Amino acid sequence: MNEQPEDFNDEFDGEEPDEGRFLEMASAAFATIPEELRNHVKGIAFHIEDFADDDILDEMEIDDEYELLGLYQGPSLGEAGFNDIRQDLNRIFLYREPILDYCDETGETVEWVIRHVLIHEIGHHFGLSDEDMERIEQESDDQAGNEN
Repeated sequence: MNEQPEDFNDEFDGEEPDEGRFLEMASAAFATIPEELRNHVKGIAFHIEDFADDDILDEMEIDDEYELLGLYQGPSLGEAGFNDIRQDLNRIFLYREPILDYCDETGETVEWVIRHVLIHEIGHHFGLSDEDMERIEQESDDQAGNEN
């Protein structure tokens, strides 16, 4: 991930944020995501869990539960047709323990990591490639850095 602006600070004073605080941080981070993405996912729901469940990890062929920081669930815009009946809610799961572990390893703030996970997962909603999402993250980082 890229250098974070100084205004991204952990506000939990050394205490690990609980699920409720994580949800607050996700909502705050969502507000900083480029408007071009936010406008298209107004109905998305955030869910906070300690880890992805075993079925998800097995389906994604992930052996280490700390490898998955977040997950978009729901039909991507590329898959959903105009006349499709919505069978599932668009959701982003944020996995608290892997995010906290990542922050411990990298020194990045929780808010910053949550923001990048949200951008990445919203990108999946649009069917964007990893390269497209990295470009959007970089542009968003540049914009956030200029707002200081």
